Amino acid sequence: MPTTDEFIATGRRKTSVARIRMTPGSGKIEVNGRSFEDYFPTAPLQNTVLQPLQTAKVVNNYDLSINATGGGATGQAGAARLAIARALLQTDGELRAALKSEGLLRRDPRMKERKKSGQPGARKRFQFSKR
Repeated sequence: MPTTDEFIATGRRKTSVARIRMTPGSGKIEVNGRSFEDYFPTAPLQNTVLQPLQTAKVVNNYDLSINATGGGATGQAGAARLAIARALLQTDGELRAALKSEGLLRRDPRMKERKKSGQPGARKRFQFSKR
């Protein structure tokens, strides 16, 4: 079986899942068939996704194809960030210390708390009436 320079990784945050396919290239990033700048229009979201590449100093070395599902834009950007960091580890194990010190290999465990029965939300109670 021929070896290809294709690295596949998965990242998650809240209810978002991002699956990425990373190949050596010129730095083109595509998210769900759309351009990166079009899908993540604000600078903070773009910086979140690019953070692992900037930490590893390989911004224009790889082409990324990202499939993001679930959640919102912030969750998908965080999921993509984790997936990219994991894929970079596959390319070069020496990057582990740099990525770990930036906190890019840690999955954010915060999830929405479930709604409980007998109340309108996770923590909120129905209005108390003394009489």
